[in-house]
Amino acid sequence: MAVKIRLARHGKKGYAFYHIVAADSRAPRDGKFIEKLGTYNPNTNPATIDLKFDRALDWLLKGAQPTDTCRAILSYKGVMYKKHLLGGVAKGAFTEAEAEAKFNKWAEEKQSKIDAKSNKLASDANAAKKAQLAAEAKVKEERAAAIAEKKAAAAAEAAAQAAEEAAEATEAPAEEA
Repeated sequence: MAVKIRLARHGKKGYAFYHIVAADSRAPRDGKFIEKLGTYNPNTNPATIDLKFDRALDWLLKGAQPTDTCRAILSYKGVMYKKHLLGGVAKGAFTEAEAEAKFNKWAEEKQSKIDAKSNKLASDANAAKKAQLAAEAKVKEERAAAIAEKKAAAAAEAAAQAAEEAAEATEAPAEEA
């Protein structure tokens, strides 16, 4: 039986959510599987990947073949690198302690990159929000200035009209006399 590590689609239309499964290669995409290895949600930024690392590594060591997308996910999480290092240990290129040290160093660097991306996205979102608030404040000030101008023009017009009426009132008694 040829085992594949692949994605099984779940979620609603237009909002896919995937289970990472080990399944017989002849089984349908969303059908019967041997073991669920994790989940993958591409709708978040960065994508959310929850993976049973040891079980995925175990299936790879047993000869399971990942699909292209699953290979990218496993590589992103470090499962493929760990398999590579274990192959080096088996060949005698280095010890298991050295392999573990290399993997831990790689994992720390990878996590720092992920954290940097998350922080950058959060800071960009905050900057965009501040810019939007500043633009809204500017529009509000412009509207307030326009309203103040209209009120000042209306007040000046009313004062001019009142002065005109007062002038007419003073002229009218002078004409009667």
